[in-house]
Amino acid sequence: MTEKTLTENKKNFLCAEPGIQLIKAGTYKLNELSVLRGTPNLKGQIIDVPLTAEKAELTMGYFALQPSEDYSADFNFIEVKVVTSGTMIVRDVEGNRYVAEVGDVLIFSPDTTVIFDGESNGEAVYFKNILANPSYL
Repeated sequence: MTEKTLTENKKNFLCAEPGIQLIKAGTYKLNELSVLRGTPNLKGQIIDVPLTAEKAELTMGYFALQPSEDYSADFNFIEVKVVTSGTMIVRDVEGNRYVAEVGDVLIFSPDTTVIFDGESNGEAVYFKNILANPSYL
């Protein structure tokens, strides 16, 4: 298996094609707010990373996995998972493996099957552009 990690934004929108993307913490160089805002004493940084031009519902949730068994899920929407503790390991149907650690971001684009690895042991906050699943409420 190979591990693919996004190192730069080569597309206009990250979710232009189906698939999984892993953005490691520190991948993007943030822009200085003091320069952007014209406020020399301001200390802060920011960057926007475009996912899609489509407007849709937005749901936020929490997700946790403990070591157990693999399971797969089909994504017909965009989901962004920010790992807040531990490690999340996912694979695509081609066998590419993505290991996300604290501060890393996983992006699942529409029309993607994601296999959550049973070795995963972590938590994440997620956002998806679809209404909340009633069984998850």
